[in-house]
Amino acid sequence: MKLFVQIPCLNEEETLPDVLATIPRSIPGVDEIEILVIDDGSTDRTVEVARRLGVRHIVRHTRNMGLARSFRDGVDYALRHGADVVVNTDGDNQYPQDRIGDLVLPVVLGDADIVIADRQTATIEHFSPLKKLLQQVGSAVVNFAAGTDLPDAASGFRAYSRGALLRLNVVTQFSYCMETIIQAGHKRMRIVSVPVTTNPKTRESRLFSSMWQHIAKSGQAISRSYVMFRPHTVFVTLGLLFALGAVLPFGRYAVLLATGTAGQHLQSIVLGATSLVGALLSFALLVLADLQRTNRVLLEETLERLKEVQYGTTTGPAAVDAAGSRPASGRLPAEPGLADVPAAVQ
Repeated sequence: MKLFVQIPCLNEEETLPDVLATIPRSIPGVDEIEILVIDDGSTDRTVEVARRLGVRHIVRHTRNMGLARSFRDGVDYALRHGADVVVNTDGDNQYPQDRIGDLVLPVVLGDADIVIADRQTATIEHFSPLKKLLQQVGSAVVNFAAGTDLPDAASGFRAYSRGALLRLNVVTQFSYCMETIIQAGHKRMRIVSVPVTTNPKTRESRLFSSMWQHIAKSGQAISRSYVMFRPHTVFVTLGLLFALGAVLPFGRYAVLLATGTAGQHLQSIVLGATSLVGALLSFALLVLADLQRTNRVLLEETLERLKEVQYGTTTGPAAVDAAGSRPASGRLPAEPGLADVPAAVQ
């Protein structure tokens, strides 16, 4: 079984050595551990440092493309090079790399498709009370949208099985964290959480310029994913609210007309008609969204088959013993001649 630890980096020349030094070199049940650095348009010596420290697998962006694109390109590279499990960590040394084995174990044993590290945000000293509250609220919103029960949905320290990565499709440009959880939840994947403690803060986040920008972009990603997977809930709710908004003014108009109250009562007619149009539009959009949902499911199934042809089929769970042995992999071999060739994505 081959594990790829991918590290998205943006100007991480100072912290990358600490990250690389603490990545375990052996894990029970894992035969090979490869390290992949995704350079997202760094302007410092990140790539030179990675190469000097022995990293053979490097994906380079000529300009900053964002965390979601870095994740996608890293996963594509790892799968093309035969990865059975992919762990995503950060180049700022926020996460404890020595816990990678704990993240990987449930995937190796076949007990989970995705394992997410719980940073226990309530105990992080450099998080303000407001940020801790927002982290809890954000996780609750994601859990509601995904039908999951995860304590730290925003954590980027994760392990993915090969099968999970073949089924997931990241379409947002900001961050993959929320979107992959919502997709995985609706696709009935097994997601487990492992509590960890984070390392001391080394720098401010480069993913967003402010907390409020992060909230806005995360909310947009969650809303888009929720509408994608739960169009009936969204549009039926909107349709019923608009219908109620039509019934009330029309009812008022009928009462005033029956009691002979003077006046044409145009306000009630206009408000009722507008709400009725909104209800009809909501139900019309529901039909269109349902058709889109059907097409999306068919396209995702087709894309999964194409990925299996390109990357090879999934592996079964490993039987891990004290010596770390396992049965032979059921995955097709990786493309010949690519295993040791670093690639650059431009």
